[in-house]
Amino acid sequence: MERRLAAILAADVVGYSRLMERDEAGTLAVLKSRRAEILQPVVSKHHGRIVKLMGDGVLVEFASAVNAVDCGVELQEAMEAANAELPEDQRLIWRVGINLGDVMVEGSDLYGDGVTIAARLEALAEPGSVLVSQTVFSHVRGKVQFGFDDMGDHSLKNLVEPVRVYRVSAGSADAMRARQDPAMPSKPSIAVLPFRNMSGDPAQDYFSDGITENIITDLSRFRDLFVIASNSTFAYKGKAVKMQNVSRELGARYVLEGSVQRSSDRVRITAQLIDGATGRHLWAERYDRGVADIFAVQDEVTETIVGTLATAYGGRLRKAWQGRAEGAGPRNFQAIDYFQRGMES
Repeated sequence: MERRLAAILAADVVGYSRLMERDEAGTLAVLKSRRAEILQPVVSKHHGRIVKLMGDGVLVEFASAVNAVDCGVELQEAMEAANAELPEDQRLIWRVGINLGDVMVEGSDLYGDGVTIAARLEALAEPGSVLVSQTVFSHVRGKVQFGFDDMGDHSLKNLVEPVRVYRVSAGSADAMRARQDPAMPSKPSIAVLPFRNMSGDPAQDYFSDGITENIITDLSRFRDLFVIASNSTFAYKGKAVKMQNVSRELGARYVLEGSVQRSSDRVRITAQLIDGATGRHLWAERYDRGVADIFAVQDEVTETIVGTLATAYGGRLRKAWQGRAEGAGPRNFQAIDYFQRGMES
């Protein structure tokens, strides 16, 4: 397999699932327009190659780190100009991560840590911003017209060594200093962050991740509640985050976080619901149960969330919960535990 050094730019749309839920056809039309009118011309101007499009995301390869950074900043400037014509709740806002590293080439696709780090930086970036790795910073410093804010070392998922991260501050480019935030949906919205595995055994991540996914699924049953998709919230796994930032970046008024500690046939779950606008804790609870009772705990957490939000938004959520259909057939813990363990491996 061929290897080469390349600058990789990864970008995606902030709050894409929220935009699609609001107006699927309109959002897709705007995305296609942005690709044709902004992405492809700007990438071509800076001598990049679009490796692949992935839903709302894109992966681009450059032979030069300078070209990659120039491209990332110009993309954000062009996106801001295009968004000025749209209402706030219809704007497509990108976040961009750039890394310089060794990549493996297979056909037209690229693999390896060089790509992975770019993708992790993109997930870490604030809406409307460009983050770069230490290797990019070292190569472009003094060669571009932008400043850089040192964001410190970050531990990125599936990488052993921490990565030094820098945010591009684009001098006169207001697009890079004035961050754009996705508008909140009109109905109550919630983001469920990955529950932390407190068992002291990384092999138990599948268990805490499974509980998180199940709570998201339970909450998603209510049409009067907008639930952020797990592929967006799991980008925050293992990171120390400020709840107001999570709320703003995902377009969710409320944030649920918690932890799971499993020991043989017992499990302890903590959960707390936070108002993303103020950072105020609305409620917190701890559950000590046998693992066979895990579904009852998930139901209790879901019911408490629905009840809390119903107080602020009216009784439709509470009525929906009380009138919900019970699951079709019993939920077997051991079977689902084996399934989640298999998916994790």
